[in-house]
Amino acid sequence: MASLKISITGVRGIVGETLDPRLLTNFAQAFGTLVGPATVLLSRDPRPSGPMVASCVTAGLLATGCRVVDVGICPTPAMQWAVKSTEAAGGIAVTAGHNALEWNALKFVREDGLYLNVNQGEELLNVLHQGEFRKATHDEIHSAVEYDPELGRRHAEVLARHVDSEAIDRAGFTVAVDCCNGACSDFSPRFLEALGCRVVPINTDLDQPFPHEPAPGPRNLGQLRALVAAARADVGFAHDADGDRLGIVTEDGGAPGDELTLCLATEAVLRRGDAGPVVTNVSTTHAVEAVAARYGRDVIRTRVGQSFVAEAALTNEAAVAGEGSGGVMFPRLNCAHDSLATLAHVLELMAHTGQPISRLVAALPRLHMMKLAIQCAPAKVSAVVERIREEAEEGVFGGTLDLEDGVKIVDEGTWVHVRASITEPVIRVISEAATQEAAESLAERFARRVRQAAT
Repeated sequence: MASLKISITGVRGIVGETLDPRLLTNFAQAFGTLVGPATVLLSRDPRPSGPMVASCVTAGLLATGCRVVDVGICPTPAMQWAVKSTEAAGGIAVTAGHNALEWNALKFVREDGLYLNVNQGEELLNVLHQGEFRKATHDEIHSAVEYDPELGRRHAEVLARHVDSEAIDRAGFTVAVDCCNGACSDFSPRFLEALGCRVVPINTDLDQPFPHEPAPGPRNLGQLRALVAAARADVGFAHDADGDRLGIVTEDGGAPGDELTLCLATEAVLRRGDAGPVVTNVSTTHAVEAVAARYGRDVIRTRVGQSFVAEAALTNEAAVAGEGSGGVMFPRLNCAHDSLATLAHVLELMAHTGQPISRLVAALPRLHMMKLAIQCAPAKVSAVVERIREEAEEGVFGGTLDLEDGVKIVDEGTWVHVRASITEPVIRVISEAATQEAAESLAERFARRVRQAAT
């Protein structure tokens, strides 16, 4: 598998292979050239490569005349909130999010706290490839990096004011939390305690490697499920490495899955009465529509990717937005996936309804999904997806087509989506149906076709 991925969202790769200091510094110089000699916030997750990567980024930003404020190990959504809330011209998060420990990445944030959109990302790449970076003179270069270790705490304080903290406090929940030794390790337990919860944490040592894959999907929740049972917790929460995705475990040990994280958050926000539609991407469960319909709300679907969802949420003044990865954003707070904000809203829903999390999950529409990732040479990815698109337009597969992002085919309550990943050199095939058997059969059918087209 290729170990470098460059796109409008930034750069992601395996450290020691293709993600090297020169490339990292050049990306930072390109970003510094775009934003001008202005303030840029810098955050990271606890990966061992983080200090090296952050040093390269700092050098590139200083070389363009930027003022660098290093917030240290901090959830990425906290940094995004701070960019929006201060005079900063942008931010760079050093994190590979849900990827394994050997990976790292740069995520670029613009002045309103959102990731770069398509046009801005292309502009960044143009500057990078041209290599015409702003060169600060000796008297323009800031002599020292500034540090702000309290940013994460301030972000948590704002989150607490965004939900009914008193109701959560009165409920007296026992909460198990798996921080994956990631960026939420210092913040999530303290935040939950501030909400009045009894907290039982695991994997909060920033000096240790990830105890499992950092993506908080059901297959990585074994430790948390055991902890929920041992602590007799009311709910369990799992963070990814940089604090944007959330996994959930019910009090009876169930793991409802990434897709239902957004459904639960949508139920919490719409039940509270927040105005506006729901925004999600074309690959997220259609159960979102059923939840939104209970409150007479529309669902707006976008291309896959946080930047596309955030732009649409901002433009349409959404009540809530997110993706089936476990990432949820609350636009009145910030248009960024935020796992701390998400768990607070789930706790608020539990407190307001007086129902256990298992019952809240059971009340959601239950559809079944299958998600496959098919390895494909980077040079062939676009051609393979285009071939599937051509066949779909010729009517080979039947159904109704949605070509917003790759190829999505909807047919009598089932759907399948084929698209190129924006973070890995793979083609994703995602299906949904009324039964798991039907979803698996549909996904495998299209996976076979993708493999044939790739040969």
